[in-house]
Amino acid sequence: MLSREDKLKMYSTMLLIRRFEEKAEELYMAGKIWGTFHLYIGEEAVATGACFALRPDDYITSTHRGHGHCIAKGADVKKMMAELMGKATGYCYGLGGSMHIADLEGGNLGATGIVGSAIPIAVGAALACKLQKNGRVVLCFFGDGAANTGAFHEAVNMASVFKLPVVFLCENNQYAMSFPVHKAFAIPDIAERARGYGIPGVTVDGMDVLAVYEATKEAVERARSGLGPTLIEARTYRFKGHSKSDKGVYRTKEEVQMWMERCPIKRLRALLIEEGVPEEALREIEKKVEETIEEAVRFAEESPEPDLERARCMVYA
Repeated sequence: MLSREDKLKMYSTMLLIRRFEEKAEELYMAGKIWGTFHLYIGEEAVATGACFALRPDDYITSTHRGHGHCIAKGADVKKMMAELMGKATGYCYGLGGSMHIADLEGGNLGATGIVGSAIPIAVGAALACKLQKNGRVVLCFFGDGAANTGAFHEAVNMASVFKLPVVFLCENNQYAMSFPVHKAFAIPDIAERARGYGIPGVTVDGMDVLAVYEATKEAVERARSGLGPTLIEARTYRFKGHSKSDKGVYRTKEEVQMWMERCPIKRLRALLIEEGVPEEALREIEKKVEETIEEAVRFAEESPEPDLERARCMVYA
């Protein structure tokens, strides 16, 4: 059973993800972050609940919407902010940007901008874990759009056949870019696909961090005990557009508002107060998160630009 301290840590993590994203968007609008990026705002309960079920030495693979996964797995937000701002102190020396953050020491095998491409990478890592008998589990984040790629079917089948220690976690945020889930799938629950591969499939409320944690914990224990993979579908919603170039014309204001009223952070905050946590304790956490983000921005702004020699070292032929 989760302790009060566990739930407070979850609240702090979800809030840190939200504030990181809000600050990143502000810096983008100010012209301090280039290119584009994909905000995770609204989906914080999935990354937090899932990563809370892992051991520190377990692995994750991430997606183009991966900032929340990185933070939930314990990444340094100073290095993340520096990466987004293209500074030499970033996780990829400022050369990878938003969609390519990897933190190998923290067990994050990397984010990727190619939809579905991290799924076979997760299976490969899980195969390595099984052969090395190191007891580690790989948690594979991907979106509903990725569940319709060939890589998904090939990788899940292989993981099932070899009973690999991997958990497939589909973040169903209702849209693959602008294409709604109900038009992309002929089944009501993406988790139903698990039956075709002979593995458990479960659908959870992705706006409820505790529900995500419980489902992932069970799947992780199953994987670690040698029984193979599980497919989890977490139903969630991105409050912002697909990317910064998305005008959001494919969904109504009423729909967005309906999901925002289910905000996972407000939901956990209300639960903590109901369970007797003083509001003063929550405000202290909120203040500390704000200070952490301010420190991250200061660190990034004061960091040097990467030099050309560093860029040349990253080119392979």
